[in-house]
Amino acid sequence: MISKENILASAKKTILSESKSIAKLSELITDDFAKSAEIIFNCKGRLVVTGIGKSAIIAQKMVATFNSTGTPSMFLHAAEAIHGDLGMLQPNDATICISKSGNSPEIKALVPLLKRFGNPLIGITGNLTSYLGKESDVILNAHVDEESCPNNLAPTNSTTAQLVLGDALAVCLMEMRDFKSEDFAKFHPGGALGKKLLLRVRDMLDISHKPMVDPESSIKNVIFEISEKRLGVTAVVENDKVIGIITDGDIRRMLNTNDTFTHLTAKDIMTKNPKMIQYNDMVMDAFNVLEDFAITQLVVLDNEKYVGVLHLHDILKEGIV
Repeated sequence: MISKENILASAKKTILSESKSIAKLSELITDDFAKSAEIIFNCKGRLVVTGIGKSAIIAQKMVATFNSTGTPSMFLHAAEAIHGDLGMLQPNDATICISKSGNSPEIKALVPLLKRFGNPLIGITGNLTSYLGKESDVILNAHVDEESCPNNLAPTNSTTAQLVLGDALAVCLMEMRDFKSEDFAKFHPGGALGKKLLLRVRDMLDISHKPMVDPESSIKNVIFEISEKRLGVTAVVENDKVIGIITDGDIRRMLNTNDTFTHLTAKDIMTKNPKMIQYNDMVMDAFNVLEDFAITQLVVLDNEKYVGVLHLHDILKEGIV
């Protein structure tokens, strides 16, 4: 049975082997990389990425990255392409074909068909003298000296190299498009980043639970309002303007300092000048206010009109932070 020490040594050896291969990859970047980026950037259609075997899996990851960073892309399996799926290719599309050897039978069958359509062909291969290397309009060198596999057979370093070249292209295209975090969020509205950049207070405010009392309300009515709306707070509103808030903490402090509260009203125990946020402000702005002042509720206004209370728990439930 292999020892724990040997397992750890194998893991470290693999990581170092792949990292060395990637470090060498930067030395293989030529003008063809710039040409590839320009072809994709100027493409009026989509970017179609194809491959076979493990390279097909890398192609799918590239497509996912390109799509999420502003380059409309689609995956074409090299084997399925010659059995009808080639119909997805349109005249204005650009193509990337990935193959370690560049001489796979499926690649040799597909490349002439791609060229027949007249679409620019970007090849990614570890063998520049291969069929794919010679037939591509531009070529990206994904050569690695060896695989991490102890038999030097299973694609490891080579597929990592392909993946890194795809990432490098995606990043360059983002810079060429001046693709910002706000753009990224548009394609990831369900993720934490998308919510941080897109979600506004109005999108999550429950306006049906709008705790509100007037300044002359009895403490009993204040407690009922806080309990009924279940936000731990109520706004004190006079002439349609918020003049203060009362939290459940204010109620506890009032009970600690008074034997009776029958003579007290809302205005006697409220906190004046509460922290507020606008209805159309970003949720992350609201969170920052809550965090900066170590509070859990914010009064929400639509201009000067009181529309509700945003609670810290509502933000946390969205998974934004």
